[in-house]
Amino acid sequence: MLDVAVIEDALAAEASLDPIRARLLAALAEPGSATTLAARTGLTRQKVNYHLRTLEQHGLVELVEERRRGNFTERVLRATAGSYVISPNALADVAPDPDRARDQTSARRMLALAARLIREVGELLGGATVARKRLATFAVDSEIRFATAADRAAFAAELSDAVTALVGKYHDQAAAGGRPHRLMIALHPSLKSPNATNSSAP
Repeated sequence: MLDVAVIEDALAAEASLDPIRARLLAALAEPGSATTLAARTGLTRQKVNYHLRTLEQHGLVELVEERRRGNFTERVLRATAGSYVISPNALADVAPDPDRARDQTSARRMLALAARLIREVGELLGGATVARKRLATFAVDSEIRFATAADRAAFAAELSDAVTALVGKYHDQAAAGGRPHRLMIALHPSLKSPNATNSSAP
């Protein structure tokens, strides 16, 4: 089972978004059959079977084993991943395009860039999985508490200058056998946790 899988197909995305099927996918983090899932969810075995067939048809669950139970065969299934991300490819006609918004301070441009990141890394990961190769990636996640909006603006300017310098140092357009890599950095206010108390204005 994969930790995370990217759903590229629109019909698979639709199947995963059904509330009952989403519950079954979560339950199938551990292998289970229609009978065991029916007992856990309160649904009939026939209804569970119907939804499992749909999930299996779209590659969201996979067969683990078949067990003979009296006069019928019990199929034990498992989700293909622990969690799923839906790629913008599933909504290709309305997928966001970063080129439509050039403003580096635009939240909508950030969303478009994030969508492109999911789409591109998803496609690369799919290819690497088929080829049984490790995908070379690097990610940093951090949180900064700025005292003032001016400090935030100064940080963004310094970060931009530092990244520009690093890109200029390592980018080699003429390198034989070189491979382009995409770099994206995002800075946005953190979401408040439900129990957080913060008297200062964002």
